[in-house]
Amino acid sequence: MSGAVRFQTCGSVLVTGASRGLGLQLVDSLASGAFSPGRIIATTRNPAGAQKLQELAEKHPNIHIFTLDVLSQQSIEKCVEEVEQLVQQEGLNCLINNAGINVVADFQSVTADKMIENFHTNAVAPLMITKAFVPLLKLAASRGGASGSAPMGIQRAAVINITSLLGSVELNWGEGANNFKWYPYRTSKSALNMVSRSMAVDLQPDGILCMVIHPGWVRTDMGGSQAPLSAEESISAILSVIGGLTEKDHGSFLNFTGEQLPW
Repeated sequence: MSGAVRFQTCGSVLVTGASRGLGLQLVDSLASGAFSPGRIIATTRNPAGAQKLQELAEKHPNIHIFTLDVLSQQSIEKCVEEVEQLVQQEGLNCLINNAGINVVADFQSVTADKMIENFHTNAVAPLMITKAFVPLLKLAASRGGASGSAPMGIQRAAVINITSLLGSVELNWGEGANNFKWYPYRTSKSALNMVSRSMAVDLQPDGILCMVIHPGWVRTDMGGSQAPLSAEESISAILSVIGGLTEKDHGSFLNFTGEQLPW
């Protein structure tokens, strides 16, 4: 967890899709670790129904729960306003776009609607959310040092997009293609990778780090019971990686182990 200790110097972290799975574990690990950031902003479509998240917030006063429907531009904009009131002139240091879905469909069962549903949540929503939060990210980045004098990273400003190994075009061949014939999911994550790489180009002048990370195959509702990693193991690893990110990782596609993955 060497890199994770840097979250102590991170003023605020926002996690989307925080009511279950990896998002909930992200909030839990950030709040309960010895490296907890100043503010953990946990967003979910239905806070009232997020019992486990509410229980965490009762135990940890630095958890702030906000409503965010990632498919609604109005909801995104309202969430930005509420977060701005919370962080004020400090801005937002770290945005983790975690919310995602898996619409399972192979070549025979795939439809246009299934493709668009998965694409909207997994690729379009992170772009729209990041775009909306850019003013707060810029504010945090500028406080970290003018003209790029301070190093890139979560202490300054960063956008972390949770992707998947299944979004790799290069690895979608042989066994990798035969085992997971998920047209909507795989293409949506591949699109997220391109969105992230494109955003990295646009965010670099403002000192905002942007990258994608694969959390591993994890035992969650989405990952299933056969997955080799527990949510705790996955999040422990990726928090260490995220905490240690620097300029050299800007625009990268990393595994939860920290290794580079092929696009």
